[in-house]
Amino acid sequence: MTFSSGDQAILHIDLDALVANWRRLGGMAPQAECAAVVKADAYGTGAAEVGKALQKAGCRRFFVAHSEEALALRQALPDVTIHILHGPTAGGEAELAAANLTPVLSTPGQIAAWSALAKQLGRRLPAALHVDTGMNRLGLSETEAYAVATDPTRLDGIELAFVMSHLACSDEPDHPLNRQQADAFAALRQRFPNLKGSLANSAGIFLGADFHHDILRPGIALYGANPLDPSAGPRRAASRMAEVVHLQGKILQVRSVDRGMTVGYGAGYIVEKPTQIATVAVGYADGFSRALSGRGSAIIKGRQGHVRVPIAGRVSMDLITLDVSALDASDCRPGTPVSLLGGGIDLDDQAAAAGTIGYELLTQLGRRYRRVYKSSAA
Repeated sequence: MTFSSGDQAILHIDLDALVANWRRLGGMAPQAECAAVVKADAYGTGAAEVGKALQKAGCRRFFVAHSEEALALRQALPDVTIHILHGPTAGGEAELAAANLTPVLSTPGQIAAWSALAKQLGRRLPAALHVDTGMNRLGLSETEAYAVATDPTRLDGIELAFVMSHLACSDEPDHPLNRQQADAFAALRQRFPNLKGSLANSAGIFLGADFHHDILRPGIALYGANPLDPSAGPRRAASRMAEVVHLQGKILQVRSVDRGMTVGYGAGYIVEKPTQIATVAVGYADGFSRALSGRGSAIIKGRQGHVRVPIAGRVSMDLITLDVSALDASDCRPGTPVSLLGGGIDLDDQAAAAGTIGYELLTQLGRRYRRVYKSSAA
């Protein structure tokens, strides 16, 4: 991709690769429906664009976190089912019903409010039911779920689509809580015998048929991150996904720095020998983690191939500095593109260098990037 005069950084988003990831995940459980989680603006990649691409590929069910996300997505996707994982906010139920949105109900209060609105409108309103099986975060407790199952009047006016729960440790396939939650959810579904079930997130899909049920809810794996923890060993190689995101910055300046001089804020990076330092127009204001200071890396395409170079000194608000001494000067001119995520820089490896996870690097992607979407269907 050629930079225009005004570009400081380009975020390439491969919608074809994203759709391929969705199809691969769905193919692992062909008896189930494969939905898509597009919360946090589709993990930083653009919910409207991602949603349209997935809808064209056949996806008909989407999950977001907040009501505001659902209302925005409805403008882009008028004819799909959109679930709100946080459920309706108090007083905001009518707006969701008017937009034909489907909340996930996690508390007795949410159930009561949604039922009351249905009675007021004189029509049945769609919803899903979230029951906690070990996460201890959102969801009805076992006692609350039993009360709903044994008293159908609590659901008056509500058309339940499915019952769901969320796995706490699915990225660690051998964690004992996975089996405990699978068994708890299977027992729970017996209390709601006519409802579909949804348990598997991205990593949960790789745990096998006992976790698939009727509706899959992949999120992070759609966007190219590996859903399994490194502790998964050889199984992690099998869960590697197609790369979706490629972030490129642009070199602004290259300078020679002598031995003993420092680079960047705090003068914490001391040059041990004559070094070439390239300054790139990306920083933490763009969502490029400050934790990558002195720890992360980038890739520059030189005449001898792609060369990995270290981040030298601190990531600042708008800039990073790279030690490009390993490259010929002709390969590091102002305007030269630099890969910071993707393009040879593995998302999960870069996240590990920052002491975090791919989820955070993706969802921090800033709005100053020029977004370029690749799609053969476009």
